[in-house]
Amino acid sequence: MKIKTLLFVGVFSLLLLSLNIFSYPRDGGSLSKPSVNFANLKDGDKVTSPFKVIFELNGMLISPAGEYVEGSGHHHLLINQPYIAKGLPIPADSNHLHFGKGQKEVELNLTSGIYILTLQFADGYHRSYGLELSKTIKIEVQ
Repeated sequence: MKIKTLLFVGVFSLLLLSLNIFSYPRDGGSLSKPSVNFANLKDGDKVTSPFKVIFELNGMLISPAGEYVEGSGHHHLLINQPYIAKGLPIPADSNHLHFGKGQKEVELNLTSGIYILTLQFADGYHRSYGLELSKTIKIEVQ
């Protein structure tokens, strides 16, 4: 009788353990897709110049420009420009701001008007990760 009880408890314990091991997701972040966002601005916000823009990144690492590191890259802020298609290099001009040192924020001084801001993440060679790692909002500078 003791052997049957011990055997039953052992099998039952293994069953409970296997349910715990094979249940997914283990935590909310482990299966989420990488993403970027504006940490301090949202679509439709009204701001006055100068104003700070804080970049948010989830699911990837920040690394400086100049070398390719799998699963990492750096931010770009596009002003009145759409996202850049995956794999294409991001131009460097007054409407395509690069943050190749790994910066996570910038202070902008824009004249009054309505602006479209696109946060675009790209690899160490400034090649865009595409729509999946971009976020576009419209703001009004007063």
